[in-house]
Amino acid sequence: QLQLVESGGGLVQAGGSLRLSCAAAGRTFSMYSMGWFRQAPGAEREFVAAISWNGGYTSYADSVKGRFTISRDNTKNTVYLQMNSLKPEDAAVYYCAAASGRLAVPPKVVPDYAYWGQGTQVTVSS
Repeated sequence: QLQLVESGGGLVQAGGSLRLSCAAAGRTFSMYSMGWFRQAPGAEREFVAAISWNGGYTSYADSVKGRFTISRDNTKNTVYLQMNSLKPEDAAVYYCAAASGRLAVPPKVVPDYAYWGQGTQVTVSS
């Protein structure tokens, strides 16, 4: 079992930045592709960003491309999401997730991720 714990959420003004972290424990972190998803009230959980097991491949939702950066440090068993130029529409609960296997291209859909954190709230004031 892989445990994931997110941190770094909070309240920020529009145009500001936040850095989310997700610490993993319980299994070999480098065996997993990692993703960030978000869910706003009344909406479905949506893909934000993903990174391959070695950090060599990243992908982003069009809505965050150029503003968010996903990265990972396998020596610290942690994945990060740097969020810049935040907009009110970025407000949501952000979840990190792990997909098994050293995939060259990490998945972008919820069902492909087996492990999930509890989420961290991001609020953006206008």
